[in-house]
Amino acid sequence: MSHKRIPKRKAAIAVGGVVALGAAAILLPSANASQDGAPDDAAAAPRTLKAGDASDLAARLAGTLGDAYAGAWYDGEDKRLVVNVVRGEGDMALKVRSAGAEVREVDNSMAELQAGAGTLKSEATIPGTSWAVDPRTNKILVTADSTVTGDKWDRLESTVESLGSGMATLKKSEGTFRTFVSGGDAIFAGGARCSLGFNVTAGDGSPAFLTAGHCAAAGDAWSDQQGGEPIATVDQALFPGDGDFALVRYDDPATEAPSEVNVGGQTVPIVQAAEATVGQQVFRMGSTTGLADGQVLGLDATVNYPEGTVTGLIQTDVCAEPGDSGGSLFTQDGLAIGLTSGGSGDCTVGGETFFQPVTTALEAVGATLGDGGGAAAGDQADGQDAGAEQDGAGGDQGVQEQSDMGSDRHSGLTRTH
Repeated sequence: MSHKRIPKRKAAIAVGGVVALGAAAILLPSANASQDGAPDDAAAAPRTLKAGDASDLAARLAGTLGDAYAGAWYDGEDKRLVVNVVRGEGDMALKVRSAGAEVREVDNSMAELQAGAGTLKSEATIPGTSWAVDPRTNKILVTADSTVTGDKWDRLESTVESLGSGMATLKKSEGTFRTFVSGGDAIFAGGARCSLGFNVTAGDGSPAFLTAGHCAAAGDAWSDQQGGEPIATVDQALFPGDGDFALVRYDDPATEAPSEVNVGGQTVPIVQAAEATVGQQVFRMGSTTGLADGQVLGLDATVNYPEGTVTGLIQTDVCAEPGDSGGSLFTQDGLAIGLTSGGSGDCTVGGETFFQPVTTALEAVGATLGDGGGAAAGDQADGQDAGAEQDGAGGDQGVQEQSDMGSDRHSGLTRTH
């Protein structure tokens, strides 16, 4: 990992939140079988869950089911967790139902899907391509941008076909995969503009923030104003490779660095970092395009940028543009999920955008979120029943759910308490 310097932000740079797949959840007891061997009705009925509780439950079930587990996603409309179980694993399906999740039997195991991703890596690492496992289709979603043509397209297509029928889908993107440097709040260095992600506390207790690793290539010293005096210095950065993140320390150790995201005239308090869940609604804040929302489409995504390959990213349909790099990806209830890395398209036509998981970045740089809020997301679930029913409307303050992706991206906000 390279070491550099970057800017500090005054007192108003944001931290985003997300729901952790690895959070500790309390599973419900196994259902009692009826006389004919069927589970009782209460155990068989999927429970209504908040997205955070659903991801906690998914993490626990992944460990319980072992090889029978083939991914999970959150059904935001019905507010249920859907868990893929390899076909023929009836006992494991019963455990899923007993825990309050919905079961879907599938053909492709996680081991098979991961092996397919390994083949793509070895045979089709082509700039302008990406892939991630999509649990909703039980396939690998392979995407090629507009630069993948001719022999490169033929190579990618033949590799996908070699995986076998029903293993992967291939789609074409109209845009071009790129990092979103042009440059939450804007930060500047060497003529480049990026966005501050989340304020954190470095391992030695000093104030710092996270942003995209590729932003650090623009320079060591960062300012919060175009051409302004540096306020922060890059300490650690990674890009390309196993992530796209940077830790930037504020030059003034007395800098106030609140754990919140500035969404334009309002702030969303960030309570902790957490893992993303496929199907989860998320919000992105960037210095170029402001606030945008969308869904998580895939996890552990590999993206082949012109500068190199980055692994372990979150794939979404949230739009972004140059200058949004490093910005916050968070949930409406104050969970920090990711840092904007790159993608294709823009906020007029849409496209794919990839994010660095906050949990991975925090662990790598030895920082904590806000005032020590970077503990495993499971800590938040302590004392709670992950299967507790939610009506989906209560308890979610901060960024209200919004379907309008138009120009007024701040109208769905409300200050949290």
